Amino acid sequence: MAVHKFNSKTVESFLILKSYCEEESFAGWDPYDGLNSKIFSATPLKNWDLARLAWIQGFKRSPINFRKLLLVPKEHNAMGIGLFLSGYCNLLEIARKGVNDFGTIQEIENQTRELADLLIQMKTTGYSGACWGYNFDWQARRLFLFPAYTPTVVATTFCASALVRAYELTGEKRYLEEGLSSCEFVKNDLNRTPYQNGHIFSYSPFNGNNTVFNASLKGAKLLSLGYHYTKNQEYKDLAKSAVNAAISAQAADGSWVYGMLPVQSWIDSFHTGFNLDALEFYKKYTGDQGVQKAIDKGFDFYLNHFFLKDGTPKYYHNKTYPIDIHCPGQLLVTLSTLGKTQENKVLAEKVLSWTIENMQDKKGYFYYQLKKGISSKISYMRWSNAFMFHAMTCYFKDIN
Repeated sequence: MAVHKFNSKTVESFLILKSYCEEESFAGWDPYDGLNSKIFSATPLKNWDLARLAWIQGFKRSPINFRKLLLVPKEHNAMGIGLFLSGYCNLLEIARKGVNDFGTIQEIENQTRELADLLIQMKTTGYSGACWGYNFDWQARRLFLFPAYTPTVVATTFCASALVRAYELTGEKRYLEEGLSSCEFVKNDLNRTPYQNGHIFSYSPFNGNNTVFNASLKGAKLLSLGYHYTKNQEYKDLAKSAVNAAISAQAADGSWVYGMLPVQSWIDSFHTGFNLDALEFYKKYTGDQGVQKAIDKGFDFYLNHFFLKDGTPKYYHNKTYPIDIHCPGQLLVTLSTLGKTQENKVLAEKVLSWTIENMQDKKGYFYYQLKKGISSKISYMRWSNAFMFHAMTCYFKDIN
């Protein structure tokens, strides 16, 4: 058996998370799934935007889980399945190196194929390529109502890139074909808003939701991956345009605000990590080294502003709380994507140890957020568990 450098406490933490998620068949609740309530949907309130918004925010912010009482079912979420698939791909890579801490090669490959097949079954139809959305209606402020399964560039990029990774490890060509077809969704179905010397991709095919940098960069990330496999020059050109827009929005200190609107002017941890991941993908798969300066500046800002000395992950650059589970999880993913895990191993282990100690339940699942007051310790399958599952496998893959 191969020799590895895993911390036994970290392995134990992951194994109880893995067991929990497998026992739940990777289905669960979500912070934003309030409108799936059979009680709410039976009332006229479902037709009132303010009522929908208040209902969603009430579920999201409450430290008490009312979902059973109000008949919100546990369901599969496509982005969650995509994250689990990416995680099992990492485990398969680890197992093929002779490490069987997380299961045999055959067991892990079987689960990888099952998740990839499920993900393909869950795609939204009627668009230019494979795409995915969330399994619930979602009200974004009073401006947009996204019906369930409305495809988004965020969910689609997580899902499509996971399928391409599954192809790389299993050789199953239909995974590659489905994943690459998503580039056509980005190219043809998303709106583009001119910004500086590039454009911003919209979050979904709807008009108006076109101000968020990390979402636009996810479109660039997926197109870059598509270019790598197809050498379709249009994919590369569109990716470059979105990258140019994002880099032009980067502040001199390396930071990005969340979006262009005045109400989107905050600077936070995990969306910064998303931006860095996308830029690294673009550089790797298109060969454009011109983005390295932006990556370096952004990475320096990221490390210096979002983690305390004891390993506490901060949400904002100037404020710690609420501590969202995405904050520590994204660190592990960003370090892995940028090839920086080994040189930042002390930080990664401090943050991971802090997260296990403070944000993991004894049942195995991870909490959504910690606040100064009463925290939300509800188990959310996509937001918390799938995200940490994938993040921890990234860490194991790099440390091995």
